[in-house]
Amino acid sequence: MAERHASSLAVNTRKSLFCLFILTSTLFILSWFFVLRSTGSPHFIDHKLLPNSKLLAMIDNGISGSESQNDVEPSVGNRSILVDKEEEEKPTISSQDKEASQANNDVKCNTNGKLALKVFMYDLPHEFHFGLLDWKPQGRSVWPDLQTKVPAYPGGLNLQHSIEYWLTLDILASELPNPPNVRTAIRVQNSSEADIIFIPFFSSLSYNRFSKINPHQKKSNNRLLQDKLVKYVTAQQEWKISGGRDHLIVAHHPNSLLDGRMKLWPATFILSDFGRYPPNIANVEKDIIAPYKHVIKSYVNDSSTFDSRPTLLYFQGAIYRKDGGFVRQELFYLLQDEKDVHFTFGSVQKDGIKKASQGMHTSKFCLNIAGDTPSSNRLFDAIASHCVPVIISDDIELPYEDVLDYSEFCIFVRTRDALKKNFLVNLTRSIGMDEWTQMWRRLQEVQKFYEFQYPSKEGDAVQMIWQAVARKVPAIRMKLNKSRRFSRSYVRKEKGLSRIPSPSNFW
Repeated sequence: MAERHASSLAVNTRKSLFCLFILTSTLFILSWFFVLRSTGSPHFIDHKLLPNSKLLAMIDNGISGSESQNDVEPSVGNRSILVDKEEEEKPTISSQDKEASQANNDVKCNTNGKLALKVFMYDLPHEFHFGLLDWKPQGRSVWPDLQTKVPAYPGGLNLQHSIEYWLTLDILASELPNPPNVRTAIRVQNSSEADIIFIPFFSSLSYNRFSKINPHQKKSNNRLLQDKLVKYVTAQQEWKISGGRDHLIVAHHPNSLLDGRMKLWPATFILSDFGRYPPNIANVEKDIIAPYKHVIKSYVNDSSTFDSRPTLLYFQGAIYRKDGGFVRQELFYLLQDEKDVHFTFGSVQKDGIKKASQGMHTSKFCLNIAGDTPSSNRLFDAIASHCVPVIISDDIELPYEDVLDYSEFCIFVRTRDALKKNFLVNLTRSIGMDEWTQMWRRLQEVQKFYEFQYPSKEGDAVQMIWQAVARKVPAIRMKLNKSRRFSRSYVRKEKGLSRIPSPSNFW
């Protein structure tokens, strides 16, 4: 009897445990069901517990209907990538408060609420920059007082490579008591705070004015300046820390910095093209292409039409060139007898610039053919004239092409095709009024991106170049951080200290 009772008790116990298991499992499944259901709706997401909560909050707002897609300002490709995250969290302030803040010279952000590029600029002796313009310093400062007088840059063809002049002026202007409202880049006095370190050497001007060797010299003044520059820069603590990777220098003329570039190559170069650089010294991944300063007058209030520009194709310039410039000579023979094509030799002499302006303003298409190097100022003269550029240069690199689609306002032709009989004239004649007008209008829209001026203005060439520099900063930082992976540990080892494991050893 006792055995039967014990057996019955065991069966009942097993049944109770089984029921308890079923009940527990059911509750567990139901709890997961409700969790999944709640996470399926953005309204039940606890943003504080998840990464990228701002992004989730934007998605939440979009789905709930409180803010439509059209209300969200789209990203603009040609703006600086350095976003001020703190600006998003600040409460709304009145216009009077904003004016007071600007009057307080808050130069950390530009007018678009973006973080300005922070530039540390060496106080190089005046002989490297404005001294090349025959400017002499007053007192201890090596820089001109821009509130009194801005040193003038020489005209003519010198202007086309004057990029370093405009960038230096813009950095100096950021320190004025009332700096210009547009501040894509600002100068900082502590190099540890800087995004980039600028070397203000007027290399193109140095080449143009001082590259000839005088009878009593073994080296030109241009070469001597480069030697002094290399010695000065490589001795700086900033260069030693980074190996020059976070430095920036302008060498826009293809022959500028011809000797110094071989020793300063870790720096980021601002160039017109890569025609005279080996790829290990300069390349599109490391360096920046900047536009020439156009030398013909901009076409202001352009009301021309397809029919009011009678010339089909226009080219005026040096025809016989070295290296890749042989194409000009071949095209001259192919096009010289075409009735609606203007293809002649021209120079800046005898009103050459004025004649070129008139010719481009009355032409539908303007030829930009490779010269001694892949690039030419003629492209930017054409843009300023709203004359649709026809680019014949297989190795050309273009300014801001990471954010700008040149196919919207330029025609690209491979060299081998351009040299085929009747190819160019047939191609350009096949482009009708509607297509040409669309490109002509786009030229008017992008023209400001190629205008150099002081003070700089929103979206002009100076601002666009600084923004291109800002887009290089993350890659520069990544290279610097990678280069430091083992540096500290091996320095400590050499000093007889215990080796500190690098972060990679923990994974």
